[in-house]
Amino acid sequence: MYAKGLGVPQSYLEAVDLCTEAADKGDALGQNRLGMMYQKGQGLPQSDSESARYYRKAAEQGFHEAEYNYGWMCYAGRGVKQSDREAALWYGKAAESGDAYAQCSLGNMYKNGRGVLKSDEKAVELYMKSAEQGYAVAQNNLAFMYREGIGIGKSYSEALRWYGKAAEQGHAGAQCTLGLMYYNGTGTPQSYEEAFFWLEKAAKNGDPPSQLYIAAMYERGEGVTRSLMSAREWYQKAADQLEDFSVRKDAQEALKRL
Repeated sequence: MYAKGLGVPQSYLEAVDLCTEAADKGDALGQNRLGMMYQKGQGLPQSDSESARYYRKAAEQGFHEAEYNYGWMCYAGRGVKQSDREAALWYGKAAESGDAYAQCSLGNMYKNGRGVLKSDEKAVELYMKSAEQGYAVAQNNLAFMYREGIGIGKSYSEALRWYGKAAEQGHAGAQCTLGLMYYNGTGTPQSYEEAFFWLEKAAKNGDPPSQLYIAAMYERGEGVTRSLMSAREWYQKAADQLEDFSVRKDAQEALKRL
């Protein structure tokens, strides 16, 4: 309550006192929350080691949120020695309790063979469980598996369905891929209008490839009224991206052409 200011003045210091008192009494919720406050440096000095210690205490009591949090610390090597095996172990415990984040994260580990024997089928099973709880990242991952036929029979219709669910929640990667499937008519009637609709959403969410795609669609008048001014605007946004060199290079070339 104090950490979020729910019904009382917001105060991390008060929250720390309450969580510490609860944690010292063995309360798993208090231990997990104290771990989060140490991790974020809220009301006390940031400390990954203290964060991991309190997550572990709560996780050992079967508190599934802490099991996931401690698993992530093991995966990232934050406050504890990096260990894929330990990460998979704790993700597994949380996943068995129905934690959607843990199910997705464990699915990633099975897909990549980290800490567990690689199994695309097991990855799909876990993505499905997480996706059905509405977790957009898992929905996007599951859609990819359907689209590529990895660990499950290839199905563009199922890929579209799950990309759509993730896209509706604002997942930029899903919005981009969904837009491209409509652009190319992959598993659905081809539609530049639908393609532009989703690619524009992804572009506005900061997705570099989508910014390049809608710039080109403005330039050619595909699914939208042709506008060289809008094309230049989006090519410039794509050119300003730092993390995607190929997008930046293509956008810079396009700006020279226009």
